[in-house]
Amino acid sequence: MPPDPSKPPSAPRALPLNPAAFGGPDEIQDAYLKRSIAEMGALNDAISASEECGAGTLPVLSSGAPRSEVMLIKWAPSAAEQQEGVAFFGRAGTAILKSCERLGVDPLSLYGTLCVKCLDERAEQAAAERPQWLERELAIVMPRVLVVMGERVVRALNDLGYPMSEEMRAEPGAIQPWTPSVGVIFTPDIDESLDEEGAKRAFWSAFRVLGEWHREQPPF
Repeated sequence: MPPDPSKPPSAPRALPLNPAAFGGPDEIQDAYLKRSIAEMGALNDAISASEECGAGTLPVLSSGAPRSEVMLIKWAPSAAEQQEGVAFFGRAGTAILKSCERLGVDPLSLYGTLCVKCLDERAEQAAAERPQWLERELAIVMPRVLVVMGERVVRALNDLGYPMSEEMRAEPGAIQPWTPSVGVIFTPDIDESLDEEGAKRAFWSAFRVLGEWHREQPPF
């Protein structure tokens, strides 16, 4: 029976690698990385070919490595991100880099993405109904902690019904369990926190929990 074109594609189920085929842990990690890079390339091709964005509007793709411990998620692109086609480009990215420097978190351990891939009403409506691309990104990146920026992102993730996930809350100040292997840090929307001093402090107070999580990780 042919697939129903009215339904969004589901996240592909990746086959587990066979450890016996590799010489050691480093080779296994390299194999997982190569597979993730290939899967992310295929996902980006699918996003670029999607008709969610209007004519002449390119989607905003993720930034960072496809196998990262920390996944930053915000709702929609800023004008600068839309212009460059890269998530967390511009003021938001600069603020994150400065915050990570203060916390001692390696920026190379971050992967940044958006629920809405372009500044377009159809794309926003599609993400509000079901952020299908985000579901596939989670399966590829397999992060250990999500930094969820804003209540709309919380609602989107809860609506996914992700396997083994708990209900996420828009409560800053602590790491919430989301799945048995992934925690969540909630922060205010970073794009709404850059112009007013009180909003900046509220974002920083929530984001600094990432530094606490980072310090508790084993040194390997």
